[in-house]
Amino acid sequence: MIGLFTDFGILGPYLGQVRIVLQQQAPNIPVVNLMADAPRFSPHASAHLLAALGQHLPPGTVVFAVVDPGVGSSDREPVIVCADDRWYVGPGNGLFDVVMGRSLTAALWRITWRPPSLSATFHGRDLFAPVVAKLARVENPRSEEFLGQRWDEAVVTKDPGDLEEIIYIDHYGNAMMGICGTKFRRGHVQLLNGDLISAAQTFSDVDMGDAFWYVNSLGLIEIAVNQGCAAELFKLDVGVPIKFI
Repeated sequence: MIGLFTDFGILGPYLGQVRIVLQQQAPNIPVVNLMADAPRFSPHASAHLLAALGQHLPPGTVVFAVVDPGVGSSDREPVIVCADDRWYVGPGNGLFDVVMGRSLTAALWRITWRPPSLSATFHGRDLFAPVVAKLARVENPRSEEFLGQRWDEAVVTKDPGDLEEIIYIDHYGNAMMGICGTKFRRGHVQLLNGDLISAAQTFSDVDMGDAFWYVNSLGLIEIAVNQGCAAELFKLDVGVPIKFI
């Protein structure tokens, strides 16, 4: 299958244009929207979400991953990553660092192929989507010349560690942190104002309106309020630093 991970949003023309390319060039491959509201302009925060989502994907999945504030510049390379038999295509701007650092096997290629027409501001549609479609179609992607130039010296081999800040606010106002919950089963989350939030296993373990932190379904630590909005209550947003003590 093909998975889509972007900060494009579901409104507007961008996601639809990408899906048109995928439908034309890989018509028999199912496309699943993993996330369309990744942290805007923040590959650093998005990298932790992508890694958390990627661990649940079956081997052979090809992920179109684009959070690309530097599109059109020479500051980042277009890349293909293979990590634990899952393929990722997108900008080499740090978006894949956590995926690669936490995988058992990882390889990286610079994409050297270019389409006849390449928009300066929409590499997702013109460059990354065609590469994703071709990867999804072939049986043995590693044998394909279009993979480009192997970039061994750039392979990330060390886990970059946790990110002690808010990386995502969901529809309910729950605030995810870039911290793997498997490392913690007790302790407190400390907010900027010094307030401490205790742990609970699930929403029903606390009274309505009470705040708590828990390990969410992606394996990340998340701050929530039972039938309330943690983001509004504590004035949380993406990038706000949080301590775990």
